[in-house]
Amino acid sequence: MKYWQLLASCILAMVLFFFPLSAEAASSSSITRSVGEELEVKDYSGQNLVGSEFTNVILENTNFSNADFRGGVFNGSLLEGVNLHGVNFSDGIAYLTQFKDADLTDGVFTNAMMLRSVFDHVDITGADFTNAILDGTQIKKLCTQASGVNSQTGVDTRESLECRS
Repeated sequence: MKYWQLLASCILAMVLFFFPLSAEAASSSSITRSVGEELEVKDYSGQNLVGSEFTNVILENTNFSNADFRGGVFNGSLLEGVNLHGVNFSDGIAYLTQFKDADLTDGVFTNAMMLRSVFDHVDITGADFTNAILDGTQIKKLCTQASGVNSQTGVDTRESLECRS
């Protein structure tokens, strides 16, 4: 039996070596919908933004409150003074994004990938970060002010960030 498995593995390896599968790569620039210095629209509150992408944009004082932004993307963007109160950003990606003076209260950020993002002077009262991936230094910074329970999920903010007492 081992002989047949070894033979099949060798044949498969030779086929893949001589006839490699084509590789296709995607970059953020190929999937970007919103690019520019500053967007005209400032109010996305309550809207369905599932899968929407904001790349390399300045979103000053933009209102995303109570928006359904599941699977959305912020990539290389500045979110200064942004209102994300009650937003559902589950499974979203915020990469190289700066959250500054932003309101993240009661937001759902479960399973969000938020690496290399910076959180300066943000309000996270009642936000749910369960299984979200953030840089360790940012988690420590957020834990200093984490409090409250999310009204949608019932999860304690400190527990969702896995803050140490």
